[in-house]
Amino acid sequence: MNLQARLLFLLAYCSATSWALIPHINPFKLQEVEYHGDAVGEPLILTPLLEQGRIKDARIAASVSLSGCAEDITSYAGYFTVNKQYNSNLYFWFFPSTSDYKKDPVVLWLQGGPGGPSMYGLLMENGPFTVNKDLELELRNNSWTNSHSVIYIDSPVGTGFSFTENERGYARNQSQVGSELYEALQQFFQLFPEIRKNDFFVTGESYAGKYVPALAYTIHKNNPDAQEKINLKGIAIGDGYIDPEHQVGYAEYLYQLGLVDKMSSNVIKYLEDKAATYISRGDYIKSKEVTDEAFNIIMEKTKVNIYNYLQQGNSVIGEDLMKEFLNKHIVRRAIHVGRTTFGSNKVYHYLSEDIPRSIAPWFVEVANNYRVLLYTGQLDIIVAYPLTLNFLKHVEFRDIQKYHKAQRKIWYVGRELAGYSKNAGNFTEVLVRNAGHMVPFDQPKWAENLITRFTRNKPF
Repeated sequence: MNLQARLLFLLAYCSATSWALIPHINPFKLQEVEYHGDAVGEPLILTPLLEQGRIKDARIAASVSLSGCAEDITSYAGYFTVNKQYNSNLYFWFFPSTSDYKKDPVVLWLQGGPGGPSMYGLLMENGPFTVNKDLELELRNNSWTNSHSVIYIDSPVGTGFSFTENERGYARNQSQVGSELYEALQQFFQLFPEIRKNDFFVTGESYAGKYVPALAYTIHKNNPDAQEKINLKGIAIGDGYIDPEHQVGYAEYLYQLGLVDKMSSNVIKYLEDKAATYISRGDYIKSKEVTDEAFNIIMEKTKVNIYNYLQQGNSVIGEDLMKEFLNKHIVRRAIHVGRTTFGSNKVYHYLSEDIPRSIAPWFVEVANNYRVLLYTGQLDIIVAYPLTLNFLKHVEFRDIQKYHKAQRKIWYVGRELAGYSKNAGNFTEVLVRNAGHMVPFDQPKWAENLITRFTRNKPF
């Protein structure tokens, strides 16, 4: 079929299908949640106390006191100012390890989006507790805090409880994302100097496939001259969106799954190729528009959840519970956020041109110097397993050729078949069975085993 015929075919096909364009990457609604309840105090900005050397006062102020099952869980929360000119502040909630705090690895968790709050990861994926339908906390058995100290940061600025007072405070690129997270981390380790020398890992999922390398690369470049170094040991990315130009192949993947017919597959393939062409030309806005169009076709023709194809619709399970819980006045007061509006669609808006851009060069630099884990949920569509493999075919780093030749191994957790892994040197790639885009949500036990093996450098 020549180009003109394909275009006519596409136009005819699309005219028979009605939809409004939906951003394809972000699983979150990005609605602003305002607070209009009882007095909850002011947002706790810790930076002035740190600058005055009042570390003990800052620790006391940041301490979180919750009731019920969380009464005995130690945690700290507050804000680090990362740009004084625009009064940009990143919000964190930190949970010390319940095993050996002084020695256990420190893990940073970053949600995707762009604009997805890390509070979701905390409450719905891998934190010490979750929220039930009655908006009460329940302890989680397979929390990453069982053997790691975990920091959850709402990043970039404007995500979750993080905020700025100037439109210029919103990130436009990954350089800004990485530098502001780096600034927040330096303040964090000033607040908790006793764990600065612990092994440190940057982790996250989805669009954090860009945030994680961006921060790790920033640490790597700053460490040689930094007065206070960060003991970075590696990164772990789940279902990560790293290199949009090469993380393609939806048309064939969906066709092989039986979710679309050949006609729909051909249209999706046409749009995929068109998006890749726009990326190669540097026209990132057009590329994003075409990719969004392809995903609207996918959602219209399949009616399955693109984050887990065994489910219907595209809502994120637990998002509304998270928002309602965090908007309770006793919670807002306890976690020191005051009346700060939760969430904003501005983060996605200002990073929209960044979405089709690759961060592969920074990923390569990190992979050449640190341990790397890429894991993917078997049931994901948005960053499906074959897409991650396609990315790995188009990237070169120290261990990649050994990886291509490595033998795939079966990964068990106890007697449970959890997935399949390949390892070469400092690089590990894992497929997690019966999990979608958010692996710790779908398979919390296996996800805890996964991160613990990785941070302890144990084989799968």
